[in-house]
Amino acid sequence: MRLTRTDVEKAAAAIEGRVRRTPVVEAGPGIWLKLECLQYSGSFKVRGAFNRIVAADLPASGVIAASGGNHGLAVAYAARALGVRAEIFVPEVCAPVKIAGLRALGAEVMVTGAIYAEALEASRERAAETGALELHAYDQAEVVAGQGTLALELEQQIPGLDTVVVAAGGGGLAGGVRAAFGGDVVVVEPELIPTIHEALRAREPVGVAVSGVGADALGASRAGRIALDVLQDRVTSVLVTDEAIAEARRTLWRDHRVAAEHAGAAAYAALLSGRWEPAPGSTTAIVVCGSNTDPATLA
Repeated sequence: MRLTRTDVEKAAAAIEGRVRRTPVVEAGPGIWLKLECLQYSGSFKVRGAFNRIVAADLPASGVIAASGGNHGLAVAYAARALGVRAEIFVPEVCAPVKIAGLRALGAEVMVTGAIYAEALEASRERAAETGALELHAYDQAEVVAGQGTLALELEQQIPGLDTVVVAAGGGGLAGGVRAAFGGDVVVVEPELIPTIHEALRAREPVGVAVSGVGADALGASRAGRIALDVLQDRVTSVLVTDEAIAEARRTLWRDHRVAAEHAGAAAYAALLSGRWEPAPGSTTAIVVCGSNTDPATLA
């Protein structure tokens, strides 16, 4: 079943009071930054995590997830808030600051596999053993609908909004925004991880190699089918270099005092690098989607 705005509106009602309504700040004429980096757990992913958990009949074994870091942090945060046990599998590329954060939230952490896909396989084997509720990072309807609640906020915060620009890994945020938002959606990915770009071209999920500065948070090697189903219309796919992402991250800190991880700066990199330009006179929101980074690396 194709995800709709109604699904996102139901998710918004289910998670109301559990997530932050994150602010927007003006970054230039017609350009706004949606600071989802200020969300609980440091990224938008807590929206989908809460929606998935509150909609489920929870087993005694709790919840389980595989993650490059941010989804795991979101699941761990939501689980702690709801008094649920959480087990998180992360790949070896997961940033140490994220692993430390997971443990601080009380999650049991397993570091396994070189990339996200290998951690996912291990988590599913474990879920089959324990019966824990799986929270997929980007390919479950409740998760994708929860991520889309960000778009509903943007519509209220920025009247006349024309375009939303988002970074993508497996496509959960992009799919949720596309399902909820009536305007244009720009999906930005690193050149070294063109997961959605290649899936849109093939019109089905295809495997891609994963490397570069976005590998921990944008490191899905295959697009989610739920997201891809809704990303066929009014979507522009943009690829940016790792150098552009790093420069956008530095610019966010230098000019706006916004502390973002590399993935969080990827959407802004499309604008700053000239890979994408808004239509004259239009209004654009660029989502700064995550802040789980070592602050010492910002200078």
